[in-house]
Amino acid sequence: MEDIKLALRGIWSHKLRSVLTMLGIIIGIASIIAIVSTINGTNEQIKKNLIGDGSNAVKVSIYNQDYEMDFAVQQAPNGVKYIDDTLLAKIEKLEEVELACTYHNRNAYSNIFYQNTSLAGGTLIGSDMKYLEVYNYEISKGRGFSDADIASCKKVAIIDEKTAENIFPNAIAIGKIIEIEKEPFTVIGVMRKQDEFAPTINNIRDYYTYKTDYTSGTVLIPDSCWPTVYQFDEPHFVAVKAVDTDNMTAAGNKTAEVLNDYYKLDADTVYKGNSVMEQAKQIQALSESTNKQLVWIAAISLLVGGIGVVNIMLVSVTERTGEIGLRSVRASQKS
Repeated sequence: MEDIKLALRGIWSHKLRSVLTMLGIIIGIASIIAIVSTINGTNEQIKKNLIGDGSNAVKVSIYNQDYEMDFAVQQAPNGVKYIDDTLLAKIEKLEEVELACTYHNRNAYSNIFYQNTSLAGGTLIGSDMKYLEVYNYEISKGRGFSDADIASCKKVAIIDEKTAENIFPNAIAIGKIIEIEKEPFTVIGVMRKQDEFAPTINNIRDYYTYKTDYTSGTVLIPDSCWPTVYQFDEPHFVAVKAVDTDNMTAAGNKTAEVLNDYYKLDADTVYKGNSVMEQAKQIQALSESTNKQLVWIAAISLLVGGIGVVNIMLVSVTERTGEIGLRSVRASQKS
């Protein structure tokens, strides 16, 4: 207690010097905290801008020589069949995967009509019943697909709110008949994203990553009806919902490994996971050198503050050197 009292008296007797010393340390520590917090916040914002707040969904599709295959213009590779429930269950057992679904995908430039209105630039999805949950959709009106719809290849469709606005601007969509490749489908539901997300589009690569979000709308039909619409079978796309954002890349890669091991495709044609999480990591890696420089600058501020403290301590000790000697002499005389 005597030492503490002595220290407090020393601080109080040299107020300005004490305040300036503490200020150097406070600024150094605050700089470190502010810069590290900014770096972490920036990295999280990169993830949010690319991924959003919702589904953690990763698309796994067939690539040929680093290009995703488009079955509207390319022939499907030999040996790739429909993905059955057994294979899908194996994917869902992966540690990083919460849920998995299969679907078909086609950009519907001019083949979806309601009377004389075309859904130009829309997207057509042939999905199973898990697609809505994987991609974080909810039914806002009507109903979703049932087991009977899938099993009986019933010609029913679910549309998103954007589609409803485009082709049914002044009418109720439920119960209306739309034509898809001249095949009639009854609208049974309207869907919407549970968490709306507007991604940041900075370049053409970002546009193609999110181009499905900027179409005229999306239409879902049962995947069992896909051969009816397009007259032939196509390989499935797979979408997996990762357990969390950080596991998205691993979930996509491990799902691709399961599919490649099962189908044993050639070296040029393989399943790959298309994870925007990987893009987030690449952007973070580009800014890593800048982040390190900022940390070093903050560390220098802290070092300067420390040097100030050391300087003050040396001054204080120097000031008391004579006093220490006098007290030592008096103590010896008393003894």
